[in-house]
Order: sequence, then structure tokens, then C-alpha cells
Amino acid sequence: MQDKNKPLLRIGKIAYTNLFPIFYMLEKGNLSEYEIIDGFPSALNRMLRNEEIDISPSSSIEYLRYPDKYSIIEDHSISSKGPVRSIFLFSRTPIESLDGTTILTSSQSETSVVLLDIILKKFYKIECDLRPANGLLDLVMSGEAACLLIGDDALRAKKTVTGMYVYDLGDLWYENTGLPFVFALWIARKDCSTKKAELFERFVHDLNMAKESAMNNLNEIAKEWKLVLLNRYSLSVTEEELIFYWRGISYDFSDEHKKGLEMFRKYSEELGLLNKQ
Repeated sequence: MQDKNKPLLRIGKIAYTNLFPIFYMLEKGNLSEYEIIDGFPSALNRMLRNEEIDISPSSSIEYLRYPDKYSIIEDHSISSKGPVRSIFLFSRTPIESLDGTTILTSSQSETSVVLLDIILKKFYKIECDLRPANGLLDLVMSGEAACLLIGDDALRAKKTVTGMYVYDLGDLWYENTGLPFVFALWIARKDCSTKKAELFERFVHDLNMAKESAMNNLNEIAKEWKLVLLNRYSLSVTEEELIFYWRGISYDFSDEHKKGLEMFRKYSEELGLLNKQ
């Protein structure tokens, strides 16, 4: 029985396809000492910063902006070495011709918007007005704007949108740097490892086990998630497509990942994009 006087560890959850394998296995375990809180990446960033949650997979730009607030949980990230296949720029014209135009971006993500800004300015030497907007999926499907989509909206648009140029931001980063791009890190508030030390250590162990188990059981996980996508979005995907997508994501955080994160930090700093929000 749960001790009502014992503090729970508050865990942020991003309910996107990319993290489903990890949470699927994590939630199959004993969650009696954890409180799982759903949210978009940008919302969980704010909650973590405001002490409303203790641990979360969080935008890498959040960690880079507030490194004194957080500790990285080692060996975990959401990264890609090449195409990430769920963060796309959709455009009516080639990316080279977007100079001076407005690109609509999702308010759900912060790292992807900064990454797009870097790609445009550093790699293509162009300036665009990046403007957050709602209803991006409808705009992309009607072909009315250049838009940055992330997560499940991006997956849906990629399968249904025609007649637009589509750029994978993970691919553009890798082509120009030769390094992985770290979209998100598992981070914890620094006081969490002291005030809730026992719970923190237990969660790190559970997270390690969840990642290992997830990578060994993608067939089972794909069967579950394809039904969710069908019921939630009327999106039909095969188990093979989901497994291919997940195998293209790196859930590790190696020295090579750290080099990619450092380059992202360097470029963000040079362009004034590390300014705290």
C-alpha cells in the first residue's frame, strides 16, 4: 500500500510516437511511487523549470539555457544520426528560396525551432521570420504556408501531404555537421537527487530497464501503438513502419551525442538563441 505521506516522484511524459516504447515498458512496472504527468515538450519544460515536476524527457535547449538547474540522466536521449523522420519543414518552394519569408512553427517544441533557425542561418545563409501558430497540420495539408511540424503531426503530414518540399531537420543537421542531433534529454531538477534521492535512484534503474526492454520488444510495442494511431488520428501505419522509425532514433547519450549537443550549444550561443525564455 502506498504511503500517503511519502512524496511521489513527478515524471513528465511526452505522448509522442518517438517515446512510446520507453513509456510503454516503464508503465508496465510498479508506478506506485511515481506520478506520471502528460504534456507537450514546451509545457513540460516550463513545469520542470517551475518545480511542478521532478524529471522529464525535455528539450535539449531547455537544458542548455538552464544548466545550473538540471542534472542529465546519463545514457538517455532522443536523438538521430541522420533522418529523425518526425520533424519536418514543409514548404511550397525549395528551402534556398525562403529568404525573407515567414515560416510557421509549432508552439509544442522549442529545440526544433532553434534548430531550424540554425539550419537556415548557418547552413543556407538565409533569414526567415519564424512565427508560432496553431492549426499547422491543416495549413500544411492545404499547402498554404511553409511550416515546421514535429511529432505525430509531422508523421501524419508526411503520409498525406503532396505537392510540397519536405525537409527532415535531423538529416539537414547531420549532412552539415557529421554529428548526431540531440532533440531531447532526460533531465532532473538538481534538488531531486538530494531531496528524493532513493526515489531518484530507483527511477534511473527503472528507466534503464525500460529502454533495454523496449529495444528488445519493438514488435509487441508496434502492435499496441498502431492501434492507438488508428483510433486517435485515423492514421494507418504498419508495424514494420513503426519499427523502422524507432530504429532510426538513438535513445543513447554517447560521447558522439555530447559532441553534437556541444555544437548545437555553440551555434545557439553565436546566434543569440540561448536567451532564456
